[in-house]
This record gives sequence, C-alpha cells and structure tokens, in this order.
Amino acid sequence: MSLENLLQEARTIEAFDSAPCYFPLMSGRYEVKPGMMPFGSCLSNGEADQQVFQIDDNFNHYRQAKLLARAERLSKYYQICNYSKAVAGAIARLIINRLTQEYPNHFCCKKSIDNTWIFYSRLTKETLYLDADWELQQVQGSAVFPPYASILDALALQMQEDLTVICRTANGSNWLSAVHLCYPNHWSAEAKIGKDFATIHAPVAGIEKINRRADAIVNTMIDHKPMVRFAWGLSTDTRLNHHPQAPSGISLSQWRGRNFDPQHPKLYLRIERQVIWGLPEYEAALFTIRTYFRDCGVVKKDSVLRSKLHAAIQSMTPESLVYKGLAESKASILEWLNKV
Repeated sequence: MSLENLLQEARTIEAFDSAPCYFPLMSGRYEVKPGMMPFGSCLSNGEADQQVFQIDDNFNHYRQAKLLARAERLSKYYQICNYSKAVAGAIARLIINRLTQEYPNHFCCKKSIDNTWIFYSRLTKETLYLDADWELQQVQGSAVFPPYASILDALALQMQEDLTVICRTANGSNWLSAVHLCYPNHWSAEAKIGKDFATIHAPVAGIEKINRRADAIVNTMIDHKPMVRFAWGLSTDTRLNHHPQAPSGISLSQWRGRNFDPQHPKLYLRIERQVIWGLPEYEAALFTIRTYFRDCGVVKKDSVLRSKLHAAIQSMTPESLVYKGLAESKASILEWLNKV
C-alpha cells in the first residue's frame, strides 16, 4: 500500500459541472445545532437534493479511498455492536431500494423464485447475492480484499457516503449499532461503536445544550420523516480519510493536516451532507455522511460568500477553534480571506 495513494486528495466540487453545491454557513455564524430540515428540501441542486445517495464523476476516487482504508485494517473503519439480523436486513433493503430508484442506470435488484435477491452494480461490476433476510451470501466480480464482511460492508463500497446506524431499546436508551466510516473527519469508528448519542458527541465543543436533549433528538431521528442536515469545517487538504490514527509509515503531523501556510495558502471547506432516515418499526435510523470539498480560493472571489465565511470563523468560540483545529491559524486565515 503506497504512501502516495494513502495521501491522495479528492477533487473539489469546482472540478465538476454537475456536482451538488452546498454552502451551509449563509447565516455567517458557526453554530452547533441539530439543523435538521425535511429531506428533499430544495437547495438549488435539482434532482440531487431528492437523493439519499449522491454519485458523481468522483466515484472512482471515493471508492479507491474506501478500498485503501479496508486494506489497511477493516476493523479500524467498520464496526457493529448488537446489530440485529432484522435491523441489518431492513437497512440493506432501504439502501438497495434507494440506490435502484435513484440510479436505475447504475443499479438493479432482482428477486429470485426462492425469495433470494440479486443486486448488481454497473459502477463496480459486482453482483451481490442475498438470502431472503437480505444477508450477503456470495459476491461475483469482486477482487476486494479483505472480502466483504457483510451486506452493509459490501453496499458501502457501491456509494460515496459513509454509513452509520443508531438503534433504540424499548426503554428509550440508544446506541451506535453499526458504522462504516472510511472518510472519518478526525473521529474513529472503534471509539464510538456501542455508545449512546450523548457520549458520542461529548467531545464536540458547544454540544452541551444539544446533549441535554440527546434522547429526544434520537427519537426524532427514528420516528420522524427523513431529514437532511449539514456540518462544515476547514481543512488544508482534500483527503477524505482523516482518521485520528495515522497509517503505518506516515507521521501523525503529516497525516493530521490542518496546517495553514500563508505563504502557500491552501484552504478548503469540508462539507458533510447528512441524511437521516428513520425506520421506527425497527427502532433504528440510517445516518449517511457525504463529504464534499469547496476551494476557499474560489469561494473568496464571491464577496457574499467570503464575508459569510469570514464572519463564521470570527464567531467561533475559543473552544470551537481548538476542536476544529483552527486555534493557531485563525488570524492568518482571516487575513488571507481579506486579500482579494
């Protein structure tokens, strides 16, 4: 596994004509809030706003990043905990139904006479054979190593999203039951699996008010109609994988990034589009994370966007600046943004 591949960067949305374009800081404030809106809300991206999964011309790079992550150590990026067969089947069915509805040219799924399923991806040329409970039985056309561990693992490699599943018990407690996170933004699947919403988010600066309503938020995720929300931060590269633990052979400082150099400025908005799809009959919800990058060198050419970004950074608390890795570079970033 070459270091060059591990450090390879994704292209920004400016490189594509058809990529969805989001700017979730039009308020000009950095805010820690649920910010959930109805799924399918018009955000000026046409059909893409109606899709759970967003596939674009960057697909091959995103898949390669997942393949490299899995090859490094699958358990570093994929974890399950008390993930029941019923929930796993319901999540697989939901994902397959959405993929085939949203991209009939890319995916198809056929039911066999014995109630088994055959799912085919024209993007990866892989055929997944599932039993009547939507469990993975066999794969054709795949040279993936290590072999797929489950249907969730296999489906995650057909898309550009990371996936998490949160579950709820009869008494109202909740836990992270599955996570496939090959594009981590400085957090770890192994550290979060099995924990409840409040514990998972405890390190987030400014989360205290939200965490006091953690159970109510999880209930909303599971019981309400599908929703979408956005999160954002700043990075000095466009590498998808920023796991807190560096791969073997790469120094932590090189791997971590977030080193803004005013002499050679590189700055990007790292934007996450997150879709929450509740399955109340299974006491669970699917939570998808789609990562995009926007070049701040392009953003700052737009006076409105530049002022919003400047104001949002300016509004960050000292604790948020530390959490987002901007404490040391805030002043130089703001100065650079002002230079048009």
